[in-house]
Amino acid sequence: MSTTVFLAAAGGGAEPLAASLRQHGFEIASAGARPDVVIAAGPVDLERWCDEAPVIVLGRDDDRPLDRVLAFRRGCDDYVPRPFDHEELVERIRAVVRRSRRRGKVLRVGELTVDEESRVATVGGRPVKLSHKEFALLAHLASDPTRVFTRVELLRDIWDWPATMRTRTLDAHASRLRRKLRAFAPTTAYIDNEWGVGYRLVGLHPE
Repeated sequence: MSTTVFLAAAGGGAEPLAASLRQHGFEIASAGARPDVVIAAGPVDLERWCDEAPVIVLGRDDDRPLDRVLAFRRGCDDYVPRPFDHEELVERIRAVVRRSRRRGKVLRVGELTVDEESRVATVGGRPVKLSHKEFALLAHLASDPTRVFTRVELLRDIWDWPATMRTRTLDAHASRLRRKLRAFAPTTAYIDNEWGVGYRLVGLHPE
């Protein structure tokens, strides 16, 4: 399976980087495509893409540890400081893609189907358009639909954020996910907020 990379990182080094990635067997995605991984130059690119695909941020020459911490808090999957070695970047891309594809299962819970390899979720056979993080949250909950996943677990496993991180990101994503699923099945409570603990899928029974 080929891996597509979108170079959101601008600048004079974009074309040499694209050539290097092609030599290693990657496809360079065009604007408007849905890539397997995005190479971003900073917070603007990260904010644009972090809900759509895994993102690797290329740091600046003068980046600080705080810059890296903030990038991970904002949702990046990896951070590569400059100057960087192209061989190392290639392996980091492969590692990020492996993590995003590692399960590859089809989860079925009632009328809900979550195909982790194709990253498609359907309800009653109808596809639900989800962002990268919304799909990741749904797949995580569907992996054990009767279990309550704690906020700490979900932030750690999906966003790679520490337990001490205070954020409303999880709640916002869960709310949007619930709204999108209800559009296809208004009478089914798909996402339940266990107050003070976390989230789970409810009203469904695994096949």
